[in-house]
Amino acid sequence: MLFSGMYNKVMTWAGHPHAERYLIGVSAFESIFFPVPTALMVAPMAVARPERAIRIALIATIMSVLGAMVGYYLGYFVIDMIEPLLKDIGYWNKYMTAQRWFAEWGFWAVIIAGFSPIPFKLFTLSAGALSMAFLPFVLAAVVGRSAHFFLVALSMAWAGPKLEPLVKKYIEWLGWLTVLLVAVIIYLQ
Repeated sequence: MLFSGMYNKVMTWAGHPHAERYLIGVSAFESIFFPVPTALMVAPMAVARPERAIRIALIATIMSVLGAMVGYYLGYFVIDMIEPLLKDIGYWNKYMTAQRWFAEWGFWAVIIAGFSPIPFKLFTLSAGALSMAFLPFVLAAVVGRSAHFFLVALSMAWAGPKLEPLVKKYIEWLGWLTVLLVAVIIYLQ
């Protein structure tokens, strides 16, 4: 079974003694360029170690905000070099959306992006490229990212252990349903 094997592997990684070290790297780099959302690591870690959910969320928040600061400065100093890459990897339209959100909502755009599954890296780069004031940017990143990671970690710590037997039972169906939903979303864009 395809998805049950992946699920078991992810849960093994989440309970690994060095999982927090991996979380540090993923959280920091996801705010700059890494394509894998940090929440995909936070969720199984909180299920595997519910007593550490707050610590997991705190690590993810701190490292994500530090990564966001790097993304901000990349946007501020070298956006001309980064824009062709954004076009090449298919992020250009999302980057333009981030730019429009900044023009309309400013500070609130960072909070919304930090909380939502929208690629946060585009907002860190945009904040720098548009010369958003640095301290309000950091504050918005802290608010958005902490709300996101604490919600994921605490809800998974509470519900995850109760739902894990059900998820394990239907993981193949859930996996294929997710693939179908992603395909539909890609098709509709």
